[in-house]
Amino acid sequence: MKQKKYKLQGKKSFFDEKFNSELLSEIGNPLEALGKVMNFELFRETLESKLLNINKKNNAGAKPYDVVMLFKIMILQRYFGLGDKQVEYQIIDRTSFKNFLGLESGDKVPDEKTVWAFRENLTKQGLVEILFEQFVKYLESLSLIFNEGQMIDASFTIAPRQRNTREENGKIKSGEGSELWKDEPNKKRHKDIDARWTQKNEETYYGYKNHAKVDTKSKFINRYAVTDASVHDSQPLEELLTESDAEQDLYADSAYTGQKQEEAIAKYKMVNQVNVKGYKNKPLTKEQIGDNRIKSKTRSRVEHVFGFMEQSMHGLFVRCVGIARATGIIGLMNLTYNIFRFEQVIRLAK
Repeated sequence: MKQKKYKLQGKKSFFDEKFNSELLSEIGNPLEALGKVMNFELFRETLESKLLNINKKNNAGAKPYDVVMLFKIMILQRYFGLGDKQVEYQIIDRTSFKNFLGLESGDKVPDEKTVWAFRENLTKQGLVEILFEQFVKYLESLSLIFNEGQMIDASFTIAPRQRNTREENGKIKSGEGSELWKDEPNKKRHKDIDARWTQKNEETYYGYKNHAKVDTKSKFINRYAVTDASVHDSQPLEELLTESDAEQDLYADSAYTGQKQEEAIAKYKMVNQVNVKGYKNKPLTKEQIGDNRIKSKTRSRVEHVFGFMEQSMHGLFVRCVGIARATGIIGLMNLTYNIFRFEQVIRLAK
């Protein structure tokens, strides 16, 4: 039987990396597209001033990894939904990740412990919130946030489910979780006493909520708050509003109706465009249904934000314990969304 001939495998030419890079560009490399418009040096001064020891007496000891490169690893994690071990593996394995980080094939890659420690430092220093606000101000300086209307909504962020007894869950719910597992410190370290269970539309969720205020025209997130999943969507409303929102329309679904919410909207002098809610013995009139439909044409744009996080960013979830860490990770999700939205806006404007 005559042997079939196939394409030769295993031979590497001098131009292979160049050809592969060009092929990735042709297919569509989101990291390359982002690198063309986003200057991450914007964050260097903030990162270095908060994270580096500038009072060292000498240069002895191992040199730290570049803080901007480590921050870009945070963005990779949030965009691709990767854990610490997985992001280390992917950086070693993927050319596109190396190019995005500015690494050559022979450079040492930060290991999972380094990635974890950097994120811990960001969280403890409150740097995620600072970097988020810094980027929002940068967008405002470019007139990319129009401030002609705001949308507010919340989305669940799933946390690892806990396997506790009914008694333990009862104590956690009543705020006595810190008293549990005192004689088992290793076990306690892995127990999340801040996340909560809740139900919505007959589905059960466990974790936290990402409450976001979004510019109606640009769809950039300009403020956010993090709570456990059991907190009602409307509770952090006042926390999300600022004096700069005055005279703007505020769009939200009917979950944001109520006296407390109306008072908060009036306090910040916003125009109430929240959908009206119907009740069992007081259904909506045809006029109210029509008004809700008109408002929803704008309000529904906020779903595009969370839709991007669910689809392009591989879902809203955290792999951590406690609301402090969850707040840091959710803040990074929101910042990552804004950064990729920035790339999209610049690209579509050409």
